Parts: sequence; C-alpha cells; structure tokens
Amino acid sequence: MTAPASEGSAEATDSTLDPAEPAPTDDDVPAGAAAAAAEAVGESPADLEEQSERAADRAQIAALTAERDEYLDQLQRQRAEFQNFRRRIESDRRQQIAAGVSRLVESLLPVLDGCDAASAQGHSEVAAVGQALMVALSKAGLERIDAVGEPFDPTQHEAVTVEPAPPPADSADGESVEGSADVPADDAPADGAAGGAADPHQVVTAELRSGFRFEGRVLRAAMVQVRTA
Repeated sequence: MTAPASEGSAEATDSTLDPAEPAPTDDDVPAGAAAAAAEAVGESPADLEEQSERAADRAQIAALTAERDEYLDQLQRQRAEFQNFRRRIESDRRQQIAAGVSRLVESLLPVLDGCDAASAQGHSEVAAVGQALMVALSKAGLERIDAVGEPFDPTQHEAVTVEPAPPPADSADGESVEGSADVPADDAPADGAAGGAADPHQVVTAELRSGFRFEGRVLRAAMVQVRTA
C-alpha cells in the first residue's frame, strides 16, 4: 500500500518541475508592468550622469558670468578714472597757459602806459606802436576798463582824488564853497567800499592811469578821479 502512494507523489513532483516547460522571460512581462517597475526603481545612471553634467555646466557658466561682470566693472572704473585724469590734466594745462599769458601781458602794461603818455604829448609815431601792441594783446584777451563817466566801482577803479560836488545853483557867484578843493588820496573812497558794488553817487570824472581786464578778470584797476554827487 505504501509503494503506490510514493509513485503518485513522485509523478506529481515531476509534473511541477517538468524541464520541457520554458521559464518566463522579459518579453512575457506586459509593457505597462515594465514601465511601472522602472519608475519604481528610479532614473537610470545615464540620466543621473547627464543631469550632473548639466548642473556642472550651469555652475561654470554662472562663475564665468560673475568673472566677466567683475572685469567689466573694473574696466568701466578704470575708464572713468582715466577720463577724469585727462580732464584734470587738460584743465591744469589751460590754467598754466592762461597764467603764463597773464603774467606776460601784465609785464607789458608799463609799455602801454608809456605809449599812452607819448600819445598824449603828440608823439604820433609812438602812438601807432601802442595801438599795434594793444591790438595784439586784445587778441590774447586784454581789454581796457571803461572809466570816465562811469559810476565808481571799487572792483575796477582805484580812486586817487575826489572832486567835490558842484555848488548849489542858488549860491552867490564867486562865493567860495566849503570843501571845494580836491580831497587828498587818503580821503578818497577805499577799494571795496559799499561791498564792492558801484556807487551811483560817485562818478569817475578823469582817468589818471588806464585799467585793464584779461579774459574777464581785472588785471589792473584804473586809477581815477571821482566826483561825489
């Protein structure tokens, strides 16, 4: 009774492990199941490597961009500093040239004074030289200061004497008026009076020595006689 039972069990075992039946392959797995399995496992090593390379490229680009911006900022700063340096050098050069010309012109003012004095005495040949010199210096920026008939301006005029005001109309003829003599230079209006503004009550009546401006700046004040109104 025991032997037949063993044979039946062996037959059942042999039928389960039948070598003639092929083992399942990947082709036998449905496509949806394969995709689900890949998603569950995660990205492939190739994808991870590609992402890593992209991240490295982005980091390198960012570093190069920052380095470029830094160099560009330094270049702009150096260009601005160089332009400021050029402007400063040019300004200094113009000031030095103007100062040199101003000193030269100022040294020639006594020559003009001599020519004016000779012209006042009737020496026409000297007057022609003075006029030619004045024309040449005018091209460099020299100009005479108008004085006679102008209100006294302490910034442009140097008062040497003061002419008294004319006597009132009702005064007797020949009657002496107090203060009719010229006021000495010590009592003349001081330079810078009235805060440097022209005084309409004081008028220049005579010019004793010419005054000059050079490029709009008073080079020498005119020496004048002033009348008080």
